[in-house]
Amino acid sequence: MNEQDIPIEITATKLLEWLESRKIVSKNWQSQVREIRSKISNALNDMPVHPELVKLLSGSYINYFHCLQIVDILKTTEADTKSLFGRYGSQRMNDWQGIVRSYEKDNVYLAEAGQILQRQNVEVPGLRKQRNKIGQMIDDTEERIKNLIRSEEHLLKERQIICQQLGIKGSNLKEEFTARIKELPTFYDEIVKALPKLRKAVDYYLEFSANSEFLPLLRHILEYGNTTVYQFIYNEPPLSIEEPPITVTLTDTEVSADADGEIDFGDLSVEASIDFGEEIVLAEDDGAIDWGDVGEAEAIVNVSLEESGIVVADSGLDGGVARGEEAFTVLDNPFHRDQFIDEVFELQAFLLMRQYELKSDQANSFVFSIIEGNSKYDVETVNEMLACVQTILTATSSEALEHLHRLKHSPKYAKILASKLQQQLLTVAKIRSTREINKEKIVTLGIEKENIRPIISKLIASTKQLQQLIEKDISKRYKGRNVILYGGVESDPMD
Repeated sequence: MNEQDIPIEITATKLLEWLESRKIVSKNWQSQVREIRSKISNALNDMPVHPELVKLLSGSYINYFHCLQIVDILKTTEADTKSLFGRYGSQRMNDWQGIVRSYEKDNVYLAEAGQILQRQNVEVPGLRKQRNKIGQMIDDTEERIKNLIRSEEHLLKERQIICQQLGIKGSNLKEEFTARIKELPTFYDEIVKALPKLRKAVDYYLEFSANSEFLPLLRHILEYGNTTVYQFIYNEPPLSIEEPPITVTLTDTEVSADADGEIDFGDLSVEASIDFGEEIVLAEDDGAIDWGDVGEAEAIVNVSLEESGIVVADSGLDGGVARGEEAFTVLDNPFHRDQFIDEVFELQAFLLMRQYELKSDQANSFVFSIIEGNSKYDVETVNEMLACVQTILTATSSEALEHLHRLKHSPKYAKILASKLQQQLLTVAKIRSTREINKEKIVTLGIEKENIRPIISKLIASTKQLQQLIEKDISKRYKGRNVILYGGVESDPMD
């Protein structure tokens, strides 16, 4: 094969080393380039107005090949200064021709071109890496927005569940808490209405245990209804009821649409008139109670006022007033409500035990033999009793009732609940604000990413053009042999 047909292959990133190793350029070319760059800076201060020059000089690093183009353009703009001997009287032309000659001395232009080619071969991958990094930042921000949306939906759903349990909208906690607390008696009425279904189970438990003192509160409610604690304790209804008022203090951030930040539940004292059956008449002379005609054979048992808990004031009878905790109903009073639930669970535990025993094969066990009449309660009957017990437990432990009961009787609970509901809204507002900031960030990053695209494209184009010019120049030095600079930048579909 003819040597002339063998191409000269040079690694683009090592072009400068190749030129220095073959003595095409000197090793002190950088000092010469600094002088040339100074001349170029001075020459650029005096340039004619020409569209090609504007296009050539805009945003470009002026190298030797640009200087050749500038000289060609000046031949047109400075043509009227050319003498008969081919010299130009224009200082502009002389300056740029001098720059070209300085470049060509010791092939400085080729060394600088090799350096530019190396730098651009590094800059293009760097810009691509920066573009990919921005793209990753956009993807991460979009994922962050999705997480924020999920968090917002979770908070709103959680708040909606609490509001649904409370039966409120959550727009004005003060008014809605107050309104819902007033509805507590409705919940208790529903429980009392369903309690008669437990009578058979209670009778069964008392009969089986042979102890009529079990389940005292449950039996009391079955007999008298949801009475005051006073009546349960003293076995008589009060003359009047003075239920303590309830006031819950909230901060401004815990009560929406309310400036004073305080929930005032008002005076919930009740002046209840109790129907005792036959009319009770108070005697006018000594304040004694006229019980009507009770018969001569009946004995009247005298009870001291201290033992009865009734206080006689100067103005007359002032006893039998249900105050404080005793003014609440047994289902409303926290202590007795817990006692009621415990007794229902006790009844449930008994029925579950009976259910297990009835299903077993121990028909002749000792437990079955000591109680008469067990045969009338079969498994199906016990199952029905258990279903009734479960209905009462479900109604008593409902989320709405739990919330409202705590709101009324726990001064801190309303504050905690309101704070939680309002904090959820504040968090949602913050999430939405953060989401908008991230959306704006995506737009900014998208613009930045798009701005890199033309820079890369322009840099690739100039790099390839410079690479071709260098290949032609080196080819002339080796009698036209084909020169290939490989390992340089490649075009990217995204560029």
